[in-house]
Amino acid sequence: MSEKILLIVGAGPGISLNTARKFGKEGFKVSLISRSMESLQKYENELKIDEIAAKGFLGDVSSVESLKTAIDTVIKTYGKIDVLLYNAASGSPGKPTTLSVDQLVEDFKISVAEALTSVKEVIPHMQNGTILLTGGGLALHPYADYTSLAIGKAGIRNLAYSLHQELSPKGIYVGTLTIKGFVQEGTYFSAENIANTFYSMYENHTETEIIFEEK
Repeated sequence: MSEKILLIVGAGPGISLNTARKFGKEGFKVSLISRSMESLQKYENELKIDEIAAKGFLGDVSSVESLKTAIDTVIKTYGKIDVLLYNAASGSPGKPTTLSVDQLVEDFKISVAEALTSVKEVIPHMQNGTILLTGGGLALHPYADYTSLAIGKAGIRNLAYSLHQELSPKGIYVGTLTIKGFVQEGTYFSAENIANTFYSMYENHTETEIIFEEK
């Protein structure tokens, strides 16, 4: 069986790193895209301690060309992508009437549009693959002080359902994890618990949306 490749767009120290660790322990090679080479090197070193093969690729999700170039480099390195996790989001704080149109559009671009860019770049190199999108409870219950982020989370949720309708007949599973809480270690909403749920979604290939909430 050939090696499996996980690509994480929007690599960070919480959900992304824990998901990389979980998939890596299950035999995946991990590729990480971030705009900070210093952070990427740190993540590579942390994962190496767990004997996980990981490689960072410099890419800025706020730039279409930068993101496309990074993903193209990943594909040239590994030849394919088995799982894509899009974990980038942006949200300028403020109520609706305090936001500028430019702010809202830029945040939406990072939270939603570049997720679509990432998907379109990887699907030609994906066979019976998995696309995972990090969602949030603000998609279901908006809060005025976080209007921009809430709109982004509503957008990524909608995109997940639309992509699922289009791609599932082609053998590609699309799922979003709607996290109804603040990510915090030592709680139900720990990044490790979230990472384990993402892996379960990859294994099961069933529900388009999982609501991650404490019962």
